Amino acid sequence: MAVRGQFSSRLGFILAAAGSAVGLGNIWGFPTQVASNGGAAFVLVYLILTFIVAYPILMAELVIGRHSQSNMVDALQKISAGNLAKKIGAGTGYWALIVVSLILSFYMIVAGWMIAYMFQAATEVFGWSEASAWLTDFSTSRNITFSLLFAFMTILIVSRGVSSGIEKWSSRLMPMLLVLILLLIAYVSMQNGAVDGWKAYLVPDFSKIWSGDLILSAMGQAFFSLSLGVGSMLIYGSYVSKKENLVVLGASVALVDVGIAIMSGMLIIPAMYVALANGVTIFNEAGQLIGGDQLIFTVIPALFDTMGSAGDYVAFVFFVLMTIAALTSSISMLEVPVAYTIESTKLERKSASWLIGVFVACISLVLIFNFDVLFGLVITLTTKYSQPLLGFMLCIFTGWVWKRDSILQEIKQGADNVENSVFWKIWPVYVRFICPLIILAMAYHTIFMS
Repeated sequence: MAVRGQFSSRLGFILAAAGSAVGLGNIWGFPTQVASNGGAAFVLVYLILTFIVAYPILMAELVIGRHSQSNMVDALQKISAGNLAKKIGAGTGYWALIVVSLILSFYMIVAGWMIAYMFQAATEVFGWSEASAWLTDFSTSRNITFSLLFAFMTILIVSRGVSSGIEKWSSRLMPMLLVLILLLIAYVSMQNGAVDGWKAYLVPDFSKIWSGDLILSAMGQAFFSLSLGVGSMLIYGSYVSKKENLVVLGASVALVDVGIAIMSGMLIIPAMYVALANGVTIFNEAGQLIGGDQLIFTVIPALFDTMGSAGDYVAFVFFVLMTIAALTSSISMLEVPVAYTIESTKLERKSASWLIGVFVACISLVLIFNFDVLFGLVITLTTKYSQPLLGFMLCIFTGWVWKRDSILQEIKQGADNVENSVFWKIWPVYVRFICPLIILAMAYHTIFMS
């Protein structure tokens, strides 16, 4: 049997896990939610909910992963005692494999757009107008080209293994992402209109702090920003040494994720108000800040157009940043089905990575050819419905199926006196009672109230 991969250092794990959490949604979703939900009031609620909802579930995934030393399908069976629980665990694991593969399939398409816009900024510098038009045109040929390019990049990294591929590239890409964000924040903050953006971002509107929509939005952002439910963190946890303190590692990942989300807001919101000062429309008909893909592919490029020749260089750096954010997330998603394939079929990592990667890329092609019908549907089924329910199942297995003494013994490896800590006095109760109820409330609101 092949030796199981392992992160070679604590920093390597933190950067890889934080990279998994820091994705495209973090950079374009968090800032607009902040601006639309009371500015710093939303940030405060988000910070609180990250550590009382998302962090406990993150810890559940890490503990299950390290204890089982296996993929999600096998892991949930290993912590189950009865046959029924084992079957439900296996079913939950397979469900997660399907969901993460579908998420990755549309993620490859969106990440391909980022690469296309990155190249488009370069073509503008050289005056290649025909190439520039093709790169920004929503065509099937462009979507296929760049989604496959992104798929190739993702497969290449995962095929090289845990320490030589995932850890090595996360350790390179995450500092690069951080530097690029800081450079762009500095540049945008010096532009006309940025001060208004900083006010919109940092000045709290406490009248909204008890709003149900604000709390649920912050809860959703906290939950989804940490890549919870689909097994990415469980798999990464299975590659962590028994000597490491999981409580500290989990908190470190959550802090890095929160930090980069907040920094994204420091970039995007002032950038939007700079765009406004340059005559770009940044509010929709309802008076809310434009968000999502319209923000990234309409508002921000329009801002770059107002910057003259410097705009092309700033645009290039921005879309390099977005591509890096996408890549650090995609490698963690691909690792979930790859790990299962390696452990269930005994295929070598390289073969499994290419087999699964190409399969997911084929799903991307199906979405591209049936874009209007399937793209939005797949996003809704996976992120809106499946992810919260998978998170709920992880809470049930950790809080109700797995024996508490066994959990404690696993966490004590690397944290000798954890049973006397505040964490152990609070976390088991949270993951058993509070988190499942909160996730159900989120799911109910999402399905029936939105």
